[in-house]
Amino acid sequence: MTYCAKCGARLKEEDEFCYACGTRVPKITREEFTVSAENLIEKVKELIHEGNVTRIIVKDEKDKVLLEIPVTIGAIGVVVAPWLAALGVIAALVTNCRIVVERRE
Repeated sequence: MTYCAKCGARLKEEDEFCYACGTRVPKITREEFTVSAENLIEKVKELIHEGNVTRIIVKDEKDKVLLEIPVTIGAIGVVVAPWLAALGVIAALVTNCRIVVERRE
């Protein structure tokens, strides 16, 4: 689900402009990675440091969402620490994960 950055209105995936305020909706692309539990935390750290990631979704083998991490430009250090702790628990429970990465163009 996408929301307008200016007014917060709920938008459809195909919307180019917000129906409420007229703000242009940035195009979001998705990438998927399959990683083992041992490499999960390292891969997420790598993606966060790339800088153009807006959201990271961790799913299990059955496509169930295990964790959704909203990533902002200033999301480093203390802000990311609780998410990485949660990833450690997830890595202990599953063998393989899929990471869905949303990037704003």
